[in-house]
Amino acid sequence: MSKFKIFLGPAGTPGFTRGGTLEGVGDVAAIGLNCMEVQFTHGVRMGTALAKKCGEVAKENNIHLSCHAPYYVNLCNPKKLNASMKRILLAADRISVMGGGVVTFHPGFYGKLETEEAFNRVKAACKEMVKQLTKGSLLGLETTGKHSQFGTLDEIVGICKSVRRCVPVIDFAHIYARAVGKIDYKKVLDAVKPLQLKHVHSHFSNIEYSAKGERRHLVLDSKPKFKPLAKEILRRRQNITIISESPILEQDSLRMKRCFERLGCRL
Repeated sequence: MSKFKIFLGPAGTPGFTRGGTLEGVGDVAAIGLNCMEVQFTHGVRMGTALAKKCGEVAKENNIHLSCHAPYYVNLCNPKKLNASMKRILLAADRISVMGGGVVTFHPGFYGKLETEEAFNRVKAACKEMVKQLTKGSLLGLETTGKHSQFGTLDEIVGICKSVRRCVPVIDFAHIYARAVGKIDYKKVLDAVKPLQLKHVHSHFSNIEYSAKGERRHLVLDSKPKFKPLAKEILRRRQNITIISESPILEQDSLRMKRCFERLGCRL
């Protein structure tokens, strides 16, 4: 049976990095991790020349790169639609130059829309973006943590079934928060099986939540528990990227790595 692949790494540069993304990629490799999510969350301020250098360093060190598009995105709001799509596509262009793949983004907010109308607007926007999408990149729609946000697991899978080059980004903490402290990892991973993904892209951390959903990400010392997820991944030999969104990014990525190793998986 062929070996499956698990990628573990931080959402951004390690806390000890002196410099920016370029130095961060090397630091991730130096501590024994194998992926990184480049953060464009407050805007895409990286030129193509630097993106190319980051990609070269990543390739030399076998680091798998993805990115997170700006937070200022709302595909459900016609007034913000064009600017939102431009931000996502610019991030997609940069990750393509780096040789990466997934550009993660939060699709938007329901506002006063019915859920079906919000779904149709996000779907239409994704279809339009795919026409302009840079070669090699994928639109990664993230499951969101607040009830006011578009992005339940069912909604995200539904978009990905309908629009090519769209993939789900499973944020396990967000799903847990949105369900007010409940998650079944088997059901979550089963939900994306119809998409026949060769590789699953995901986020993980512990999380604080309220009746409205997500409040803030936490370090790995509370819930949801990581070990049951690791066991489920190993049981089904799931190819997966797990990006740490913990406040101590790379430290908790290393904790996840040690968890897999204690379960007998050599990474």
